[in-house]
Amino acid sequence: MGSASEKWKGHVAVLCANLIFGLNIPISKALLSQWMTPFGYMASRTLVATIIFWIIQSFLPKEKVSPKDLAIIAMGGIMGFVVSQSLTAVSLQYTSPVYFSLIVALSPLVVMLLAAIFLKEPITGKKMAGVVLGIAGALLMIAQIDNSASGKNNLWGIFLAVISVTAFSVYLIIIRSVAQKYTTVTQMKWMFLFAAIILVPLGCTEYSEQALFSTSWGWTGVWELAFVAILATSIAYFLTPFGMKYLRATTVSVYMNLQPIVSICVGQDIFSWDKPLAAVLVIAGTYVVSTSRAKETA
Repeated sequence: MGSASEKWKGHVAVLCANLIFGLNIPISKALLSQWMTPFGYMASRTLVATIIFWIIQSFLPKEKVSPKDLAIIAMGGIMGFVVSQSLTAVSLQYTSPVYFSLIVALSPLVVMLLAAIFLKEPITGKKMAGVVLGIAGALLMIAQIDNSASGKNNLWGIFLAVISVTAFSVYLIIIRSVAQKYTTVTQMKWMFLFAAIILVPLGCTEYSEQALFSTSWGWTGVWELAFVAILATSIAYFLTPFGMKYLRATTVSVYMNLQPIVSICVGQDIFSWDKPLAAVLVIAGTYVVSTSRAKETA
């Protein structure tokens, strides 16, 4: 963990990562709606990130990674990218960007619960109050779903979003141990290689279905894919473990509350009274959790 004077680096890195992730939600929704299938989308962004990090690593000193840490990085790639991002892609086909990003805002609560289960971190009354606020926000959001929401099956989309958020929360907890041992480029080159081994073969089966790779392609789709592959995959995923050199997983997850704010601000969904109220409840819950003074190990 970095000194107090170095933590600003982690805060800036994670802040920028979540601003990018927030923009990525509506952009991915648009890309999937018109140009790409979920696995074609995942294979493309994974392949680009893998190539980028292996090229960068070729100009840097090599680091030897122990087999145990490689296994942790592989599991991080599976949970934090393959599972989380694949379910994100599928979820966005069923629900709206704002509903999805509000579920993302529950991440600090999920991290806190996982830390209690696996790291034996105590749950205080203050943390429990935060959980209750966050759950109230989620229940309000689900209760207000009606035909005006811009999703064809919001309940199914929200269910997939919950699993996606849980997988990413597991990633934040398990990757912290290696984040402080190796350079971020080393972590990313191996993480995306393991992810590519899984996702590229799956994406190849849908290659012929990608409108973006056909004669009907358009520059809008090209720029959307470039944003997703370069900014939302390569850069944002680089900034997250970099920030974890200086910050705890719970602190990193609190920054994910920026994502629904960004998603709402770009105007990609119908704005109704229940969304800001749900956001206030979720954000209040994560604030209460993050300010608890109980001993934190994640």
